[in-house]
Amino acid sequence: MSLTSIFALGIFVITLGLIISEKLHRTVAALAGVATLLLLRVLTPSQALQYVDFNTLLVLMGMMIVVSIVKKTGVFEYLAIVAAKKAKGDPWRIILFLCAVTALISAFLDNVTTVLLIVPMTFVITKKLNMNPIPFLLPEIMASNIGGTATIIGDPPNIMIGSRAGLSFMDFILNLGPIIALVFAAVFFVLWLLYRKQLKIDEETKKKIFELDESVCIKDKVLLYQCGAVLLLIVLGFILHDVIQMENGMIAMTGAVLLLLLSRSDIETALLSIEWPTIFFFASLFVLVGALEEVGLIASLAGLITGLVKGNLLLAGILLIWFSALVSAFLDNIPFVATLIPLIIGLGAQGADITPLWWAVSLGACLGGNGTLIGASANVVVAGLASKQGYEITFKRYLKIGFPLMALSVALSTVYLILFYL
Repeated sequence: MSLTSIFALGIFVITLGLIISEKLHRTVAALAGVATLLLLRVLTPSQALQYVDFNTLLVLMGMMIVVSIVKKTGVFEYLAIVAAKKAKGDPWRIILFLCAVTALISAFLDNVTTVLLIVPMTFVITKKLNMNPIPFLLPEIMASNIGGTATIIGDPPNIMIGSRAGLSFMDFILNLGPIIALVFAAVFFVLWLLYRKQLKIDEETKKKIFELDESVCIKDKVLLYQCGAVLLLIVLGFILHDVIQMENGMIAMTGAVLLLLLSRSDIETALLSIEWPTIFFFASLFVLVGALEEVGLIASLAGLITGLVKGNLLLAGILLIWFSALVSAFLDNIPFVATLIPLIIGLGAQGADITPLWWAVSLGACLGGNGTLIGASANVVVAGLASKQGYEITFKRYLKIGFPLMALSVALSTVYLILFYL
């Protein structure tokens, strides 16, 4: 390893250690890591900017603005009361309902967009039930990442894999749908075992839920229609972004600006609704991972797999799913998957049927995001929203639940691959 590579790896590990230790706010730790990279000239400022995924940041900022305006209509309160009544005031039924909706929407929309819509409803429900929202939020994070694995448009690695491997929307649904349904059921059974004692409310509180009148929650019907129309346009834009040749970030920001114009909302209030610590944390994380990519460490990791498997499809599949999951729990899975793709294609050039390897990488890279608090965008966004409400989802707290459940998900996926593909 060169001195530059040692610096890049050392700074990443130290920064990760500071985030895990929680002695510094995660955004401060990440910014300090980036500053050190620049001071030691591992990256130049222009190189650092090249690794920042501005598309993701624009999606985050645009949807945060949209959600802040949607909140004014009272629709989140309305939906929360309806959901609570349908679940007969039972907290676990409410969680299951919210998570099923989260997983379903995440299969077709960006996970961040999904949690930005679901989490405000969660806060409303938990306030009505006088409960801690954390047992609701952690399952929703899991659901967003699990649901996003099921389709070609649900997670960026799947888009990349589908494009290079020539796999269709239905290919992903038919091949990954069954195992994702099983993973969802298994994960939520474990979560029920963990939280069943905490998720109890007395009959008096349940009665209060049914006394609530959801019809009075809608404060501005005109604004609600405006928000509904703009959200529909944004969703259609996300689905058709390849056809209209617009990045999701531009679609989200265009929708935000359109809604600002229609609603005549105050721009200062809208900008204050953006979770700026979360935005800067993401930007810093992109640079930290970019430094590893710049010095060739991510390519070396991928090359290590190729050297180990030596054409053995079964071994290749098992290594790829677990290695992808472990790496994706700590690093941005997009550059890692981008590096793996040509290596898998290379294995195919040797005459092997590499289709199972695509499923292995998809399952590992997407489900691996559930492993740690920084494993996926949705995780960090939910933690930021919770912090704003006065609840902290710490790295250690998330790790104790997220990592074992991620391991369970990948273990089930590995058995599925071995039984049906490898």
